[in-house]
Amino acid sequence: MFYIVDVHNNIKKLRSQNGLSQEKLAKETEVTRQTINAIEANKYDPSLSLAFSLAKVLGTTVDDLFGEKND
Repeated sequence: MFYIVDVHNNIKKLRSQNGLSQEKLAKETEVTRQTINAIEANKYDPSLSLAFSLAKVLGTTVDDLFGEKND
């Protein structure tokens, strides 16, 4: 049996709270600004390695970056 999980990300919120632009976050994680934009828009799922890098730069955990939506 498969379950579909509706996942959201908090990257934009945490990026803003940390005073980082998409460009600065991209440089810190060694990706392009377009990649950060696509992740924030839920158009691209980052690799596990990138997810850990994002969490480290944003001072949080992968679990806090990406989680199940609670409606």
